[in-house]
Amino acid sequence: MMSNHGNRITQGQFSFLPDLTDEQITAQIKYALENGWAVNVEYTDDPHPRNTYWEMFGMPMFDLKDPAGILMEINNCRKTFPNHYVRVTAFDSTRGWETPRMSFIVNRPKKEPGYGLERQEVDGRQIRYTIRPYATEKPEGERY
Repeated sequence: MMSNHGNRITQGQFSFLPDLTDEQITAQIKYALENGWAVNVEYTDDPHPRNTYWEMFGMPMFDLKDPAGILMEINNCRKTFPNHYVRVTAFDSTRGWETPRMSFIVNRPKKEPGYGLERQEVDGRQIRYTIRPYATEKPEGERY
């Protein structure tokens, strides 16, 4: 069994640091906007590392230039989904495609159950491993 010390999901920038304050989040959003990146807010209750497609909260904010407006959207998502993971992603579209430049978690459930590591022996003395989040043992919407 795999242990996740501290039971924290480590995805995106700053994931090994303590949770960012609203002031720190605003500073990161300001940096993204100064670079001309579009910002969006996403949420999920299944933060598996291969689950890259989280649900969008609203539309991407292509034309918003004030970090306070984006922080307001983050806080609305936190209030709507207090027991979900919420992340901010900034995209760079200067080359004609959406390239993620920044991604970080801004909300977490109070209890993060972690992951289990399943080992399977297959033909030819090979061993395969699967990471299974404990959160998915419950149905969607009842995980936290």
